[in-house]
Amino acid sequence: QVQVVESGGGLVQAGGSLRLSCAISGRTFSLYYMGWFRQAPGKEREFVAAIAWSGGSPYYTDSVKGRFTISRDNAKNTMFLQMNSLKPEDTAVYYCAASVTGWRIPPPRNSAEYTYWGQGTQVTVSS
Repeated sequence: QVQVVESGGGLVQAGGSLRLSCAISGRTFSLYYMGWFRQAPGKEREFVAAIAWSGGSPYYTDSVKGRFTISRDNAKNTMFLQMNSLKPEDTAVYYCAASVTGWRIPPPRNSAEYTYWGQGTQVTVSS
């Protein structure tokens, strides 16, 4: 079992920044990838970014490239999502997720390939 807990959401004006954190505990040796997803009201959950827990290039959805940065600190069992130049369309509940299904390139972007999920943290960007 792996447990993940997000934090760091909030209300920010357009153009501002937020940093989300994901604290990871449990069987971290079983992790292959960590990812961030988001779900806006009335929309399906969508992939945002992913990174291999052991290192390697991150992977982003096109709408956040150049604005968001995913990173991890293995020593502290924590993953981050630095979000800059935020836009109102970034407003959503952001979820941290862990994949234990094995190696693949690029990292998985289908939510079904992630087994463990956090409760989500709300990000609201005002115009």
